[in-house]
Amino acid sequence: MVDAAKLVKAGDVPSAVADETSARKHFDGAEQDLAVAAEVGARLVVPGDEQWPAWSLLPLTNAGARGLRWACPPLGLWVRGKGKLADSLQRAVSVVGARSATGYGEHVAAEFGFGLADRGMTVVSGAAYGIDGAAHKGALRAGGCTVAVLACGIDRAYPAGHSLLLDRIAQDGLVITEYPPGTPPGRHRFLVRNRLIAALGAGTVVVEAGQRSGARNTAASAAALGRVLMVVPGPVTSPMSIGCHELLREGLATSVSSVAEVVESVGLFGEDLVTKPEAVARPTDGLDHESLRVHEALEMRAGHSAERIAEVSGVPLQRVRAVLPALELTGLADRCDSGWRRVKA
Repeated sequence: MVDAAKLVKAGDVPSAVADETSARKHFDGAEQDLAVAAEVGARLVVPGDEQWPAWSLLPLTNAGARGLRWACPPLGLWVRGKGKLADSLQRAVSVVGARSATGYGEHVAAEFGFGLADRGMTVVSGAAYGIDGAAHKGALRAGGCTVAVLACGIDRAYPAGHSLLLDRIAQDGLVITEYPPGTPPGRHRFLVRNRLIAALGAGTVVVEAGQRSGARNTAASAAALGRVLMVVPGPVTSPMSIGCHELLREGLATSVSSVAEVVESVGLFGEDLVTKPEAVARPTDGLDHESLRVHEALEMRAGHSAERIAEVSGVPLQRVRAVLPALELTGLADRCDSGWRRVKA
């Protein structure tokens, strides 16, 4: 990295690199950046450091090698928080969605954040209003780890309304960015940031997304990186769920409706499977086909003769006369003055 910086300063780089760096190649703000970061309790983690998340960023490295220029891994990460970066990302899920989220979306994001953290998963998101903030808050309420990925310098609180939330995340989790201190947020930086969110989680859950949104950009990045992409379906009438439904229709994502399904999708094979709830037994489950038809022909409010029940059920009369006493013994039928009637289960 140091050698690369020297080449940039000397102008001994390909034209594409020169175009991007010529205006600032003589600027050296390393010492100042480190000093500002230290003031806010942040540090710089670079490749080769013990806590560099090489495994989590490997999809970016591989995608970059395939020619996807947007997918290059970061040169370094500014980190605020006491936690260990690589360790925190060993089991992580990214939760993203619309800023202008609905109450339904924020509720689901908070529940997912809480549930994932409660199961030992790190929740990664972008600290924005709406779905991001709800997911972070859910994870914090569970006492778990959450990672906020910024599109600005580590010394900036963006959005400003989440200043206290970012401080809380730094206490119990991590706030990270690849941009040096002092860098303001910008639209293009959010799009660049999204690739990190997509890479750092073993899977990405899109809770709500409009037809054109940053969440869809993150989803596309996750799919391109080979990460598991999941979406939460919403009301078909909600504009905030259009993006989710399109991802499902295009076959890019799988539908999830619970934390257990998310964990199963990204968890360890054989250890994080969803436990399906046992089916509730019904009193009539043990009845054969003819007995069930006889039972369905009975009424609760009035009794009927065996002949009438045979007509309604289509079961032969002789068989009906044999089934009715059996239903009485099991508590499903009762003999009354006017004939046979059904007993409320």
